[in-house]
Amino acid sequence: MEEPLDNWFKREILAHEAMLLRYLMRVWPRKHEVQDLRQETYARVYEAAMTSRPVSPRAFLFTTAHHLMTDRVRHERIVSIEAVGDIEALNVLHDEISAEQLVSARQELKRLAAAMDRLPPRCREVMWLRRVEGLSQKETAERLGVSVKAIEQQVSKGGRLLAEYMLGEDVAVSSTKREFESDDDRGHGKP
Repeated sequence: MEEPLDNWFKREILAHEAMLLRYLMRVWPRKHEVQDLRQETYARVYEAAMTSRPVSPRAFLFTTAHHLMTDRVRHERIVSIEAVGDIEALNVLHDEISAEQLVSARQELKRLAAAMDRLPPRCREVMWLRRVEGLSQKETAERLGVSVKAIEQQVSKGGRLLAEYMLGEDVAVSSTKREFESDDDRGHGKP
């Protein structure tokens, strides 16, 4: 019999609240929005868990927070051309990013690149195709000649690895990387 969702949520998700808040405070530029981001992250995780509980709740929590921030940034950058009429009327400055934000963004990008480099080759390839090139799971599976299920597994594990590395948990990354390599050896994907 499956544990009630509220109990699972308290034990597996709320237990990481302090770590989630530190992460959001570190990466989100508008500190006054951090509490809202936390609550929206919890709402998304809870809603997803009503359908299916994640295998790695903590990794899922941080991945959800990351996706929420990405969605917000994307939403802020979208401007209706119809609403503006004259694109020059926007008067958008391209140099609005402060030097501190630029340095911080570059550091995050370097950390992400280092995290991607640490992934096993097959996992790195899958994550690149899915997250950078934006291919669907089906397109990625066809391109690599593997099943959609294999892609799902690689994306799940790759997301967990990247989240753990970005949080500075090198030990977890090393052990999960060995797990990936043994998955590839068992034929879950082409080398």
